Amino acid sequence: MGKINQPNTQIKLTNVSVVRMKKGKKRFELACYQNKVHDFKSGVEKNIDDVLQINQVFMNVSKGQVASSEDLKAAFNTTDIDSIVQEILKKGEIQLSEKERAQQNEKLHNEILSIISAKCINPKSKKRYPPTMIDKALKELKFNFVNARSGKSKALEAIKLLVEKQVIPIARAKMRVQLRMSDKEYKKISTEFQAEFVSVLESEDLKDDVIDLVFLVEPENYKQLVEKSKQINGKLELLDTAVIQEGETKL
Repeated sequence: MGKINQPNTQIKLTNVSVVRMKKGKKRFELACYQNKVHDFKSGVEKNIDDVLQINQVFMNVSKGQVASSEDLKAAFNTTDIDSIVQEILKKGEIQLSEKERAQQNEKLHNEILSIISAKCINPKSKKRYPPTMIDKALKELKFNFVNARSGKSKALEAIKLLVEKQVIPIARAKMRVQLRMSDKEYKKISTEFQAEFVSVLESEDLKDDVIDLVFLVEPENYKQLVEKSKQINGKLELLDTAVIQEGETKL
């Protein structure tokens, strides 16, 4: 690649994945093969020539406007195409096509619904809701599925809204945990501990002055339980993230 005097001309490309980066006051773009950009960013693909459709830096890929050497020098303080391309690929953002964006949004949408279905139950029937029913409830609440950093964070946001509004009877399913600690320590705190953390005590096993407790805890109390277990030198293990049928211990 090396130093190239880029012609200030137009090049028409089709079926491209664009990587865009703003440098200084101007925007620079690369025309890449679809899926190869993700491979490069993750370190799977090492060969830049296999990533780029053409070894040019553009001002606008869709219009075929190639960046001039003057623009590159002003923004990157070099005209070395190799180093400029490396920087754009590493720091730039992938611009999705309408089709790619629609596919990504649909995938995220389904992921959010699946997470909610797995983590929530009808508190009366103790059964999960199918994703289709959750989707209907969220649409009624005009919930925005897009602009999420992750499916999990968006799902937790949706769960909070569903529990608050109760468009359908819904609650977070309890979590099943096992806590091992000294029986002597447990006797000091048992009353307070059970009132604060234990929703349902499923088993209590004492052996050699060590007690094993298996119980259900409300999800909103789990972080505090983790901290508490550290304070009392207990060993906490998460057995089930969402208990549907209470009393069926999974060990």
